[in-house]
Amino acid sequence: MAGAGARRPGSLCLHIEPWIVNILLVAEESAGMQTLRALARTGHRIVAVLSSSPSGTSRGAVVADVAAQLAVPRWPAELVKTGQLAERMQAEAVDLLLNVHSLAIAHPAVVEAPRIGSFNLHPGPLPRYAGLNAPSWAIYHGESTHGVTVHWMVKGVDTGSIAYQTLFEIEPRDTGLTLSMKCVREGLPLLLDLVETAAARPDSIPAVAQDPRKRSYFGRGVPQQGVIDWAQPARRVFDFIRACDYAPLPSPWGAPKAAVALADEAQPLLQLEVVKAAMIGLASASPPGTVGRCVDGRVHIATADEWIEISRVRVNGVASPAAEPLRSGQRLLGWACAVQAWAATRVMPSSRPQAAQR
Repeated sequence: MAGAGARRPGSLCLHIEPWIVNILLVAEESAGMQTLRALARTGHRIVAVLSSSPSGTSRGAVVADVAAQLAVPRWPAELVKTGQLAERMQAEAVDLLLNVHSLAIAHPAVVEAPRIGSFNLHPGPLPRYAGLNAPSWAIYHGESTHGVTVHWMVKGVDTGSIAYQTLFEIEPRDTGLTLSMKCVREGLPLLLDLVETAAARPDSIPAVAQDPRKRSYFGRGVPQQGVIDWAQPARRVFDFIRACDYAPLPSPWGAPKAAVALADEAQPLLQLEVVKAAMIGLASASPPGTVGRCVDGRVHIATADEWIEISRVRVNGVASPAAEPLRSGQRLLGWACAVQAWAATRVMPSSRPQAAQR
């Protein structure tokens, strides 16, 4: 490979003929596996992949498995947080560092070590959806479009100049999972464009500064404390439920919670998680939270303006048709009371939010 000086936004790099790019990949999740496979087909050199070690509870393949299949060296994910990795990168003549769905904050020396630059694939349209779980937040906010961004890595999280970005539609029935999958599908070509541009003319990699006035950052918190507010319009309730929906995978927000008072001294309160729901377009004049018709295991629940259909719920970690624990005529607690009810009890393991997503 022809040598290259460190390339940063605004600097000059005069390569004309394409060359083999040395890539260090920091990756997790399905997005990381797909990226690793795609990079292996480009003919460029993957120096190593930094990923978490497989755990005994892992279901299906992980990045480490794909690395082993492709004979790509795997380095511990924790290395990205250390300055020692920068020396190793320089010894390996790393040109590009690509971060794909890893939440680890890279050491500043690591970010500066590549001879061309370090880049992050972010599953959201920057600068509006910086931070964690951008697909879920976009659905929760009722957005009709979303996007994915490849940006230069700098000290601030998701603040670097934008190299590539694409926007696409959010379908009315998209869930947190399906929108996340769209981000991977739309983002992978952007990474490949980056690599090919780095090979041919690294000086032409875009670097468009983000407008800080348009920036929104989202952390690990879950909206509404994870509890459904039936007094909201049906569309808002449905958007919250589908934003949490990553089935069959664990959700970073957990499942939306609800509660209903029972006329039973032994069990005065039933707490449940809503797993699946649908809009049905039927106007409702009943008080919000009222349980209406029960049909084929599904129940209708009143919101501020329409009935919403709940098909699957979970009680004490066990999933069932919604009509099993709920009965017509019951009324689910209002948001504030439901929050108190859940706060007073220990959250079941299935309700705990899983690892956040970048």
